[in-house]
Amino acid sequence: MTRRMAFLKGKTADIKTIAVLTSGGDAPGMNAAIRGVVRTAVVNGLKVKGIRRGYTGLLEEDFVDMDARSTSDIIQHGGTILYTARCAEMMHDEGVARAAEILKKNNIDGLVVIGGDGSYRGARALAEKGANVVGVPGTIDLDIACTDYTIGFDTALNTAMECIDRVRDTSASHERCSIIEVMGRKAGHIALWCGIANGAEEILIPERYDYEEQAIIDRIALRKRLGKRLHIIINAEGIGDSNGMAKRIEEATGLETRATIIGYIQRGGSPTCRDRVFASVMGSKAVDILVSGGKNRVVCYREGKFTDMDIFEALEMQKDIDNSLWEISRKLCR
Repeated sequence: MTRRMAFLKGKTADIKTIAVLTSGGDAPGMNAAIRGVVRTAVVNGLKVKGIRRGYTGLLEEDFVDMDARSTSDIIQHGGTILYTARCAEMMHDEGVARAAEILKKNNIDGLVVIGGDGSYRGARALAEKGANVVGVPGTIDLDIACTDYTIGFDTALNTAMECIDRVRDTSASHERCSIIEVMGRKAGHIALWCGIANGAEEILIPERYDYEEQAIIDRIALRKRLGKRLHIIINAEGIGDSNGMAKRIEEATGLETRATIIGYIQRGGSPTCRDRVFASVMGSKAVDILVSGGKNRVVCYREGKFTDMDIFEALEMQKDIDNSLWEISRKLCR
């Protein structure tokens, strides 16, 4: 039996053509996930269509045929070769119904959606219209409740950490207080991890911030009186107002204070080894799910294992910050 026949022997579903798209904010490792999808599909004898620009491209039928060569020399690159976009039409029933009909018209038996929480909600809406969809968690925010890990988090985290180290160096030279804003509009995972990794004195995240700014000012003033010359505040995007906060702290304490907003640099760059491997495995597993007859699932990493679960169940789950990590950070911030 040939290697190809050995893979095909395990097929149980009548799957001939699948499609893959990336949606929402880009995340380092998405290309590795695409590669995992395409190459696993080819080994299983499936045709693969790439959909450019996410759900927008689906509605415009912007398809491209893909094979193993299509995914050569992409694993090390950030961004996504299929491009991405946010699609307002998928927030309405008419748009979802049209997208499902386009999948049916093009004989697409399964759709792999690589993206974050909003992308998953689009996938669930398609599933409700009869499409067979498998989600792969691709978001730097780590905010998908059903999985302990999302593609792109490790790279974004390390990028932010390195940027903060650099700001810390110049802040130490000038004896400043620095407020460094990292990404995370609704989730503070990057801020929390960086706060611990970079030795911050204050960590501000949407899940725990009480908006008692005066308490922060009082703590900075106390540290200053005790002789501390460097103060680092990690501020999540969801809290925001870093420039205003810097001005108020400087006026109240007399300590030179500067705000640095790292921004979209956290989304780009070559993915880390962890993101490349996790993305490759998750993309490959998405195809295995379709081939084995799975319907409307999401790929997860839970308790140290790659697994999957029902997309409807997954989207009912809620995710909070890791409270034990938060409590430890409180002990370390001094």
